[in-house]
Amino acid sequence: NEGILFKRRGRLSFVRRAVGGSSTDGGSAEGSSGEGHDSLLGAFDESNGAPFGTLSAEITQDTVDFFVSDAEGDPDCPTEGFSPIDQALVALRQGKFVIAVDDEHRQKEGSLIMAASLVNAEALSFMIRHGTGLVYVGMKAEDLERLKLPLMLNDSESGASTAFTITVDVKAGISTGVSASDRAKTILALASPDSKPEDFRRPGHVFPQKYQNGGVLRRAGHTEASVDLVLLAGLIPVSVLSGIMDPEDGSMASLSKLKKMAETYGLPIISLSDLIRYRRKREKLVERTVVSRLPTRWGLFQAYCYRSKLDGIEHIAIVKGDIGDGQNVLVRVHSECLTGDIFRSARCDCGNQLDLALQLIEKAGRGVVVYLRGHEGRGIGLTHKLRAYNLQDQGHDTVEANLELGLSADSREYGIGAQILREIGVHTMRLMTNNPSKFIGLKGYGLAIVGRVPVISPITEENRRYLETKRVKMGHIYGSDLPGTFPAIFDQTLEDEEEEK
Repeated sequence: NEGILFKRRGRLSFVRRAVGGSSTDGGSAEGSSGEGHDSLLGAFDESNGAPFGTLSAEITQDTVDFFVSDAEGDPDCPTEGFSPIDQALVALRQGKFVIAVDDEHRQKEGSLIMAASLVNAEALSFMIRHGTGLVYVGMKAEDLERLKLPLMLNDSESGASTAFTITVDVKAGISTGVSASDRAKTILALASPDSKPEDFRRPGHVFPQKYQNGGVLRRAGHTEASVDLVLLAGLIPVSVLSGIMDPEDGSMASLSKLKKMAETYGLPIISLSDLIRYRRKREKLVERTVVSRLPTRWGLFQAYCYRSKLDGIEHIAIVKGDIGDGQNVLVRVHSECLTGDIFRSARCDCGNQLDLALQLIEKAGRGVVVYLRGHEGRGIGLTHKLRAYNLQDQGHDTVEANLELGLSADSREYGIGAQILREIGVHTMRLMTNNPSKFIGLKGYGLAIVGRVPVISPITEENRRYLETKRVKMGHIYGSDLPGTFPAIFDQTLEDEEEEK
């Protein structure tokens, strides 16, 4: 049995929790398993423990509030209002345009994209008429090097921005180089594997851009999206693109106008976030580097280390027992939290959740904890996380603090974790989480979630608002939100505080 403490009327109240079976009556904190620092609750004052309620930790099947449909979790299912990636690939193979739109965390600008190897004067005329007038060509580094097209700025100066090379015109068969026909000839020459550096004059009227290796999985930019799309379409990996303008005021076209344009001309319109998910499903992004025996305070595990092929970040999976046929495996996908996991910060519940997950897996005798690094502060990094802490001390909640810093409330992505689970041999799982987005992020990779195990940890004065914000603003599901469990803890806590005032 595990104990859970709740702050009530100035004291800590205790809930006894039975793992994998029926719950038991609450008792004093002194009756909890483990002592001192070996207990989940060892760091808390247990002298005033009192009964509060009960919580069953047995597997809960899919519920309307927590689980989503298969379609919503499938990486091949487009975001509402957008076209499937496969439809865009068909259009590109036919020499047609595709509109690509930034994901929700960027400025929602759109670009016209087509395969450079299939371009013609008519297509360029359409692009110039509806675009900014500037025509860009997305190219891989090796092609730019072959044609001796250096960057305007070196990589260290350009940083995360688009990498432009010097501009060019093809020498043969054109006049000034500015017409749609002339620019089409230049683009076809750039796309040709037979072209040589001396075939071009510099500067010119076409703007090559350097594609970042890894594409949208490394940088969610339009250049990367355009080259990824033509690659997925099986064409020469050179793209042509131009930003789409609003003809009325000269600004970049809004999403509503981009969709209207797509409807008017019968063009597929895709989201960069959909393209990212499409690629993550199909490409192996991690490689196992080593497996080692790992004795821990919870028991003996095997440590599987994986390296991401995208950014070199190393992740670890802690495995207990024989995964066997991969069915009905107890799983926790845990985001790195240095402050909570290592320094036991009282601001969050991360360290306690990790402890509880390992305890439950040890008790079950079979399971996996995937520890994803690079997720610090829900993906914002350690520096920004500590800045967010300062804003929280000034009155912001955890979501408001991220937004105040100009960052996403939650920018984590779980595709790497899903691939690690598949590589280990997991097929169906009982997922230990309170977070619906984690469920969605793990679907569509040949994984099925057959049940959920709540991961409830002590509520304290330091983390109460953090947990409440995650429940209210981020949709986290705690035991109080599931039928047949203990009363609404957060609501009761707030009522108690109001009475004390």
